[in-house]
Amino acid sequence: MKKKELKPEYQPGGAQRQYIIDKAVKYLKEFPGLQSDKQSFLMEQIGLSDTEYLEALNRASGGELVKTALGD
Repeated sequence: MKKKELKPEYQPGGAQRQYIIDKAVKYLKEFPGLQSDKQSFLMEQIGLSDTEYLEALNRASGGELVKTALGD
C-alpha cells in the first residue's frame, strides 16, 4: 500500500499545519487504543514532529503533561 502524502499546505510550515495538530488532539482524546499506537500513527503516518506530537499530547491532556514534567 502506497503511503499518501499530505498536501503542501498541511505539511510542516504550511498554512494549514495547525489544522493537522488540532485533529491530532481530537484523535488522542477521543479514540480508544494504546498511546504508543497513536504516537506511532501520528508521527510515522501523519508526519508530526516530536514537538508537534508533544504539543498535541499536552493539549489533549489538558496541560497535565507539562505540569507533570515540571513537578507542579
